Amino acid sequence: VQIVETGGGLVEPGGSLRLSCAASGFTFNMYRMTSHRQAPGKGRELVAGITSLGVSINYADSVKGRFTISRDNAKNTVYLQMNSLKPEDTAVYYCNVRYYNDDYWGQGTQVTVSS
Repeated sequence: VQIVETGGGLVEPGGSLRLSCAASGFTFNMYRMTSHRQAPGKGRELVAGITSLGVSINYADSVKGRFTISRDNAKNTVYLQMNSLKPEDTAVYYCNVRYYNDDYWGQGTQVTVSS
């Protein structure tokens, strides 16, 4: 199983970024994917989750209405569209899949929201 996150960067408050998570090594369209983040000095928190066919989606209260998770099963990729970014969104963002009761994580991508 391999997950590679891309799309992070430095953005001003109010700006937008789109993160991508490319996955391989498992049957992508059969597994729920989740996006998490870890800010400096804090624990890792769930940001959003999307079921295998995209039917059910959930978000952390802190990002509802601003972030949108989606997936393209033909491309084995999950996307996290982040709008109206705030300084408190600054963190390393990770994608996760739970595959046969083991958690697999990507290397993470840094998102910094600052003026």
